[in-house]
Amino acid sequence: MSESIIKNKSFELAVAGVHFYKLLTIEKKEFIMSKQFLRSITSVGANVREATNAQSKSDFIHKLSISQKECDETIYWLELLKETNYISNEEFNSLYPKSNEVLKIIRSIITTSKKLITHNS
Repeated sequence: MSESIIKNKSFELAVAGVHFYKLLTIEKKEFIMSKQFLRSITSVGANVREATNAQSKSDFIHKLSISQKECDETIYWLELLKETNYISNEEFNSLYPKSNEVLKIIRSIITTSKKLITHNS
């Protein structure tokens, strides 16, 4: 159940991120940080998808861990764009809560999966 939730939410986050990237490049003329942002936000969902096709529980955790790192990096780029005045508080708040929610879900899935491995050992 939670895997499909994270799969959907991470995809929705990527779609919102692509639209946000367009805004950054077309309207704000920011090309360096926005490219890093695009790479990290789209990588979240890509690694979630890889995790759903993992060959083992440890591979699943590993792929989700990469997704967790990419999601945290996405938040970093959002914070940096806000603090350097490339985006407004309103623009920041359009993506930050979604990114943070996805990060929390991924962390929860990783924690639960690690407990299951320990319990079944």
